[in-house]
Amino acid sequence: MAKEYGLPCPVAKSLDIIGDRWTLLIVRDLLVLGPRKYIELQASLRGIAPNVLSDRLKTLEAHGVVEREFYEEHPPRALYKLTRKGQDLRVVLQAFVQWGSKHAYDGVAVVHAACGHELKLQSVCERCDERVAPRDSQMKYRRKEAAAAMHREGR
Repeated sequence: MAKEYGLPCPVAKSLDIIGDRWTLLIVRDLLVLGPRKYIELQASLRGIAPNVLSDRLKTLEAHGVVEREFYEEHPPRALYKLTRKGQDLRVVLQAFVQWGSKHAYDGVAVVHAACGHELKLQSVCERCDERVAPRDSQMKYRRKEAAAAMHREGR
């Protein structure tokens, strides 16, 4: 596992878990393709070294993002699948697809299965159900150490 950021910030804490190279691509494949065997993940992620794939899967499993389901005892062989926590990364991947389609590679889009039109991520207030423009949102610090860290860094 890579060195952790050690910052009191949800972005940094999330990157401690899913920020290593290849990790989000593993999550992407499990979201799009469903549960996969190790060898299937290795085949779909051309170029990933076996030790890197093993390390990333162990990290994801240790943090409750992925779980193993053994389908063979000797030798032990497992099917990897996302937990509910892992499924919650769907919106993160959708945001990456939208950003990447706009700024890096426009060959993929997330679409509404029923009508085929592209989806657009939007922020909605959980209390009043109103759409909120990015310019109308702000960070609220729930913990003193998070606020202190942000102000120390001049933000």
